[in-house]
Amino acid sequence: MKTEKIHKLIVKYVTATISKSELDELEIELKQASNIHLFNEYVKLNYRIDSKMKTYDTEKSKRLLLDKIRKDKEVPRKFTLKNYVKYAALILLSMTIGYLVKEFAFSEEEVIQFSPKENFITLEREDGNIQVISEEGTTQVFDKNGKVVGSQIGNQLVYKDNNDSKESAPVYNTLNVPYGKRFELKLEDGSIVYLNSGSSLKYPVRFRKGAERKVYLTGEAFLDIAKDNNRAFIVNAADLNVKVYGTRFNVLAYPEDKVKEVVLVEGSVGMYAKQDGLKLGKETLLIPGTKGKYDNTIGDISTEPVVTSIYTSWVQGVLVFRNMSFEDILKKLERHYDVKIVNQNSQLSTETFNASFGDMSIEKILDYFKSQYDMDYVIENEIVIVK
Repeated sequence: MKTEKIHKLIVKYVTATISKSELDELEIELKQASNIHLFNEYVKLNYRIDSKMKTYDTEKSKRLLLDKIRKDKEVPRKFTLKNYVKYAALILLSMTIGYLVKEFAFSEEEVIQFSPKENFITLEREDGNIQVISEEGTTQVFDKNGKVVGSQIGNQLVYKDNNDSKESAPVYNTLNVPYGKRFELKLEDGSIVYLNSGSSLKYPVRFRKGAERKVYLTGEAFLDIAKDNNRAFIVNAADLNVKVYGTRFNVLAYPEDKVKEVVLVEGSVGMYAKQDGLKLGKETLLIPGTKGKYDNTIGDISTEPVVTSIYTSWVQGVLVFRNMSFEDILKKLERHYDVKIVNQNSQLSTETFNASFGDMSIEKILDYFKSQYDMDYVIENEIVIVK
């Protein structure tokens, strides 16, 4: 089939105007690897979507597409099929490429217990523009003036060093990493942040001269901070702040957890609570090999010596559990594998375990617990039920 015909079929599909016979044609064509590659090529990383649209809505997506077409028609230029393909790309990522590929290209493959999910890493600019980050691709990041400020290759996003910046106020981007994925970010000052599953980081595109470097974390991150004695680095995790100058440490601060943790590998950091702009209590200093725990309910900070590699192994994709309750282990498995787990085994919930798991499926991990302890599990409608 000619390439133009394939394009037209894709556009008709995403706008819900495709006929049954045309749908049959598209199904046949998407069984060819070259056409799947072509399909993915047109789903570009830079696009505008309604960030509030949490689920795919055919009518809303169609309206977004038509609005974009009408706006572009106001510009006097030749309106070609290539433009239609660009508009299709605006919609495709809100409904996920994976749906089409799964439905058409792999429908005859053996059914697996968990279907692959198409959760995208996204970069949200301060102006509301959203880019999807493809870990298998490359892209560039622009500021509001159209200047390139960073680039992404694979699972790393790197911002340029801009010492000549004259911006009076910082411009923030937010990187969102969904469950089941990890990502690496290099900030403009050279600091490196590794974001774990289900985490987000809000950070300035450029740090201001002479001012503290501040970022906002939700979830978990390992940070390797570039040393700068003149500019402290602040990690804000809701009502907890972590202040550093040059160091390596891990921050665990998911909003649903009752306790936030900071584990120091190198250097020194200070932990302090802050609510409504006011600092609560004195700053608690950590030394290497120490974990600081902040209790969200009472605002108390405690410290204890730990083996830091246990808390940083996730950066290499290794799950390590030490004296961890079964309930907390299941919570980490949910984030790491992006699955829903329902625990019906109340006896195991508060039991603590020691275990380490490398690159393996969640089924194998659950089979391990099944073989060693009094538990069983079933998978129903993509949900793990522990019995």
